[in-house]
Amino acid sequence: MKIAHVECGRHFYGGAQQVTWLIEGLAAKGVDSVLVCPPDSEVGAAARESNITVANISCAGEHDAGFAFRLYRFLCGERPDIVHCHSRRGADFPGGWGALAARIPAVVTRRVDSREAPTAAAIRYRPFAKVVAISENVAAVLTASNVRPRKLSVIRSAVDVDNIEVNADRSRLRDEFGIGGNAFAIAVVAQLIKRKGHRFLLDVLPGLLAEHPGIKVVFFGEGSGESQLRALAARLGCSAAVQFAGFRHDLDEYLSAFDLLVHPADKEGLGVAILKASAAGLPVIAFNVAGCREAVQHLKTGVLVPLGNVHELQTAIGVLIEEPDIRAELGAAGRQRMRGEFSLATMVDSYLGVYKEVLHG
Repeated sequence: MKIAHVECGRHFYGGAQQVTWLIEGLAAKGVDSVLVCPPDSEVGAAARESNITVANISCAGEHDAGFAFRLYRFLCGERPDIVHCHSRRGADFPGGWGALAARIPAVVTRRVDSREAPTAAAIRYRPFAKVVAISENVAAVLTASNVRPRKLSVIRSAVDVDNIEVNADRSRLRDEFGIGGNAFAIAVVAQLIKRKGHRFLLDVLPGLLAEHPGIKVVFFGEGSGESQLRALAARLGCSAAVQFAGFRHDLDEYLSAFDLLVHPADKEGLGVAILKASAAGLPVIAFNVAGCREAVQHLKTGVLVPLGNVHELQTAIGVLIEEPDIRAELGAAGRQRMRGEFSLATMVDSYLGVYKEVLHG
């Protein structure tokens, strides 16, 4: 079996890493893959470092009709058994139609939970034999957009538990971010965009600092909202407690050195950052929104707070600051759950099942 994976995102964020993990897992099962991605993309560079075959095809986004034709020509020469489209930056719309023109069965993975009008969804998903949702939440959104249930499968995103450091030396935080050993270190791992909810954490930070002056918060990620968040931190008088670390490829090596992950998104497909934090043995505090409810087991692997309730957010963080034993218990349970329910092996086997269903019925 040979699969052509189409990922048009330029950055090596969580979704793109899922693609490379999937390709590597398929290779271990004897399945050949080629990754189609734009030139100079981060996912392409990461794939080549992992000895994954890469084909570069330029894509300007989901309205790039030329990408459909360029992909069609590539597929006619490559003749894979299945085309698997991954991102929404052109892979799923013109990518799907390129696969249809080449008469190769196609599968698409949907990672976001934004709702589409039924007519738009009908056009987007018509070329695909299967639409895979990364969570029950995303599947519900697709169903609401009139995607037929027989077309839908749910395969959760996975986390490579064994390659995430669980006992990182705390000195790494001191060396990288100047965070001393007595500080309480909070990580936030998300794009700096509005729906990720960084503002909610900043809103409660002054009150937390009044009770616990040793708090340090590191925002990992990039995005258009960085300047507004910096301005908000300055206006609230908490800039000294906040760092903006940008996107880091090496985060898996020292995420476990933090004390807590806060994920205050007001909308989330599933939350790869939550999965990674749990795999690193960190407790997680998140808003009780669809997606996060699947990634966090309330009071077992973390705490779910009512959406937008900053009082309860502040209270939950304060409790975990004061209760290290509870943090350790939640973190250990999270790592165990990741190994059992979100393993790479489970994800790879599930996709193999979808591919075989598409090819053989």
